[in-house]
Amino acid sequence: MNIQKPIFLDNQSTTKLDPRVFKTMTPYFMEDFGNPHSIHHSYGRSASAAIELARKQIAAHLNANHQDIYFTSGATESNNILIKGLGNFSKANPKRIITAKSEHKCVLQSCQRLQENGFEVIFLNVDTEGLINLEELEKELQTPTLLTSILFVNNEIGIIQPIEQIGQLCKKYNSFLHTDAAQAVGKLDIDVHAMGIDALSISGHKLYGPKGIGILYVSAEARLKMQPLFDGGGQEKELRSGTLPTPLCVGIGEAITLSCAEKDKSNETIKSFRDDLISSLSQSISDLKINGSMSNRIEGNLNVCIPGVEADMLINNLPGLALSTGSACTSGFVEKSHVLSSIGLNDKEITCSFRIGIGKNNTKEEIQQASTMIIDAVKKLK
Repeated sequence: MNIQKPIFLDNQSTTKLDPRVFKTMTPYFMEDFGNPHSIHHSYGRSASAAIELARKQIAAHLNANHQDIYFTSGATESNNILIKGLGNFSKANPKRIITAKSEHKCVLQSCQRLQENGFEVIFLNVDTEGLINLEELEKELQTPTLLTSILFVNNEIGIIQPIEQIGQLCKKYNSFLHTDAAQAVGKLDIDVHAMGIDALSISGHKLYGPKGIGILYVSAEARLKMQPLFDGGGQEKELRSGTLPTPLCVGIGEAITLSCAEKDKSNETIKSFRDDLISSLSQSISDLKINGSMSNRIEGNLNVCIPGVEADMLINNLPGLALSTGSACTSGFVEKSHVLSSIGLNDKEITCSFRIGIGKNNTKEEIQQASTMIIDAVKKLK
């Protein structure tokens, strides 16, 4: 019996692996299965060459030196390696970090860990649209600061921060700039040199690549001031030990290449779907509110609030759609979204907010069906 799967509209949490990426990865599971660090025989050298090609592919799309690209398990690990690696360096000075209240939890908690160890951490406010205040940032940067870490695109509300302007300020005041770009790569043009980015994190599964693999770009200057988080065989130039998973490294290289090459076409299509969905929902749900800026937002993200309709209840009445609430699930329990709180939503508004994540695999028909389903469910619950 065929059971129809729900329409997937949670593309900020993850994306479906591109079949072309899977095809590129496949030989490295069963045929070229060598350990890439065993370079004394052809199996190892073949795997190593494939990884180095992927490293160069990734660097080319960031305008980075391929020697500054490090493979990790994902953006969470990349963020931890960078923030704690800089903070744990014995000569780290000044012991001061700037970040924003709307950052991803792994950035906030990494900064809090350093705070416990004597660092001063400044948590910038964001406005109702989700953007930091550049004047406030510049004022804080006038006090010597080791690191500024600002999320490129927010995972909950899709807001794009002005990274190039932030980079200019960081360069002016000699602070390293790190950005978690997991939601940005493959959707926006990124040039680490032009934007003044010293470190950048990526997750493969956010751009139609495999899960379990990520990237940390670190400039040579920042790398000199970092300490590895754990010890081992010294792979990845002693910054991140552990045998590299060749298929996953090849996969993220191909995923980034395809996503960047097809970015403009995908964005155009996704934007049209998003605009159609907003129009349809707004016509039937008069009090629907979009959380965060519409002008500084990636095309595929819609975080909406429907007053009087609890998001969990709504989603429970939509078995045909895969959506997520504005809440973060952590260790088996649901907590209030700190991102929505940071842009000024009260507890009731947060409870009534949910995220719609549109991706390149969605179709016009699916968006039309989703709109009808949401409208019908809202009417039922109201």
